[in-house]
Amino acid sequence: MKKLFLSLGIIFLSVNGYSQESKNFEIVENNNGPTLGYSSESGVKILSVNGFKFKDLNRNGKLDKYEDWRLPVDERAKDLAKRMSVEQIAGLMLYSGHQAVPANEFGFAADTYNGKPFSQSSANPWDLSDAQKKFLKDDNLRHVLLVGVQSPEVAAKWSNKMQAYVEGIGLGIPANNSSDPRHSGQVTGSTVAEFNAGAGGEISVWPDGLGMAATFEPELVKRFGQIAAQEYRALGIGTALSPQIDLATEPRWYRASMTFGESPKLATDMTRAYIDGFQTSFGKDEITDGWGYKSVNAMVKHWPSGGPEEGGRDGHWAFGKFAVYPGNNFETHLKPFTEGAFKLDGKTSMASAVMPYYTISYNQAKDGTNLANGFSKYIVTDLLREKYGYDGVVCTDWLITGDEGKSPGDFMGKPWGVEDKTVAERHYIALMAGMDQFGGNNEMGPVIEAYNMGVEEHGKKFMRNRFEQSAVRLLRNIFRLGLFENPYLDPQESAKIVGNPEFMQEGYDAQLKSIVMLKNKGNVLPIKERKSVYIPEVYSPAVKDWWGNWSKQSLQMPISLDLLKKYYDITDDPAKADFAIVFISGPYSNNDGGGYDKKDRKAGGNGYVPITLQYGTYTANDAREHSIAAGDPVVDPTITDRSYKGKTVTASNTMDLRTVLNTREMMGDKPVIVVTNLSRAMVFNEFEDKVDAILARFSVKEQAILDIISGKYEPSGLLPMQMPANMSTVEKQYEDVPFDMECHKDTEGNVYDFAYGLNWKGVIKDARTIKYGVR
Repeated sequence: MKKLFLSLGIIFLSVNGYSQESKNFEIVENNNGPTLGYSSESGVKILSVNGFKFKDLNRNGKLDKYEDWRLPVDERAKDLAKRMSVEQIAGLMLYSGHQAVPANEFGFAADTYNGKPFSQSSANPWDLSDAQKKFLKDDNLRHVLLVGVQSPEVAAKWSNKMQAYVEGIGLGIPANNSSDPRHSGQVTGSTVAEFNAGAGGEISVWPDGLGMAATFEPELVKRFGQIAAQEYRALGIGTALSPQIDLATEPRWYRASMTFGESPKLATDMTRAYIDGFQTSFGKDEITDGWGYKSVNAMVKHWPSGGPEEGGRDGHWAFGKFAVYPGNNFETHLKPFTEGAFKLDGKTSMASAVMPYYTISYNQAKDGTNLANGFSKYIVTDLLREKYGYDGVVCTDWLITGDEGKSPGDFMGKPWGVEDKTVAERHYIALMAGMDQFGGNNEMGPVIEAYNMGVEEHGKKFMRNRFEQSAVRLLRNIFRLGLFENPYLDPQESAKIVGNPEFMQEGYDAQLKSIVMLKNKGNVLPIKERKSVYIPEVYSPAVKDWWGNWSKQSLQMPISLDLLKKYYDITDDPAKADFAIVFISGPYSNNDGGGYDKKDRKAGGNGYVPITLQYGTYTANDAREHSIAAGDPVVDPTITDRSYKGKTVTASNTMDLRTVLNTREMMGDKPVIVVTNLSRAMVFNEFEDKVDAILARFSVKEQAILDIISGKYEPSGLLPMQMPANMSTVEKQYEDVPFDMECHKDTEGNVYDFAYGLNWKGVIKDARTIKYGVR
């Protein structure tokens, strides 16, 4: 037998009698079987049975069913679930808070090493932090949410260290690390949110969800999934907390940027392609049924859709806890799930996990309750489990069991509908609703309390069966990836895979395909000659992040001058320029969730204000007289109407409009090109008639924009959602209904509707617009 020893990326071979001691883990090859990886320090031994090798994970000296890689996944998962204690299953139900590698020293994803910040410790970047050691050992946690990493090599070493650590604990269950989307260029006009808190390290860069949708090419999205899965597995990541398939039928919702737009048909096809790409392994990488060593579990979100938020407010805050259905369109929002995520073309059949959103799907539960989706038995069990037959993992969104803040505008726990319950009671309600896992909870204590509540109400046998049911679902997703056989990585190989030139090029090609040309008056584009360009600096206002921290205001160039010089000559004098490019972001509020102002509440108002999609001052004269939903029994029970009719707001980045208008005046009759970064819909009527060309991008890099402007590539993107004519039509549309706004019509007679876009010849009409553009 040949052995292959790895120590943090250093490869040692044991061939013809030569060997060298491994400090971390060993690799054992099976003939006609999987390669095994185990830590030399965990106490795990290798068993030989009928000529095959197996890991003795529980160190009992015999081959148990869950250790036998020849058996079906379900048989192994059920065997292991029966062996687990209640405490071990409770830990399996936990999903950690956000972890950075190495840990940040303060604020988001902060932690210590032997009681000291990383910079003051002697720790390696890949060492486990204090909190990680605690929740892995004391709380039996095995699902870790990974955000920033220093590099792919460091991520792989950290993963190896963690897997070696948990392998020596209890039954030897490996960790299933996860990630929110980490491939976007993240061009944004506001602060980065918790669900895309920075990937770190070089990784292939692609458009965000709306940008993917703008390509109208499901096969491209499938290819993205295949590439991203390889990069994820090389980073030690086995689960993607994506795709986000909420229908973006509410144009003000700031999380529209991560969706596939407002079209049920397009979103459904994109969903299916994305998940097939992530979950499917082929050839030697396949273990069984499409699952294997290149597979990544897809946790599709957010059931049954978080898109129809009332007034565009978001459920991360109490002010956005209600999703409403004034158009009686609830069933349409299920289609990307029921016809896409649950009916894949590939062999894995359906998405392996589902995440309900924070929101209360207002008046949709047939049992008459109005609880957040993660607490609703109707939404999770009656609808998802029973009607649609889904038996995968269902995981709560992060912190739904925590306590809410002192104000609806505070970013804390999100226990919507059960605000007056205890933390343990919320866990119990979620369990009885059909949930398997608790996002953002590192401590098993409340889960054990919930178990004891269930024993008191239903008996020990019932609760033990209930826990094992969830355990089997959770273990199934670990077994499928081959992690029980070998969770270890070669860090040098990881460094070669993540962000390799081929993957980077494919990501860049997708960026180009996602750019939408909205206007091209007089065919001013492309500008192929080497002319002089003027680009004004962009003012970024100070804005609050989710936790109330202010960013610094700045005035800076929106593009690298070194990059720009490769295309055009640069001048800071508009009089000497042949044309101008103005980079702007879509209008955004001080807090991107938007729609609530503590100052208004302190002044005696209800606190609710409009979310604007225009730059200039906006008064909501056409808003609803009375809100559809309201109510908070703990924080602000006196507010029974969330209407903001007649209130006035101004976008935080209103100076973007002034920059466009000033540039127009300075340039005289010379061409002005506007490049806007869209994270949702925006109103174009404030400046469209003043400029010659408009390009829309979706978190893609400036180089892709210059390649379009210079004619190196032809634009081919199409709008994935409608662009409204004004804010009046925004107020009058229904949150749950797609395609129900009056769209902007420009000076060239083109309407900025769904599936609209230009190429050099004019309005694009092709197979994509025929398939998806007809409604």
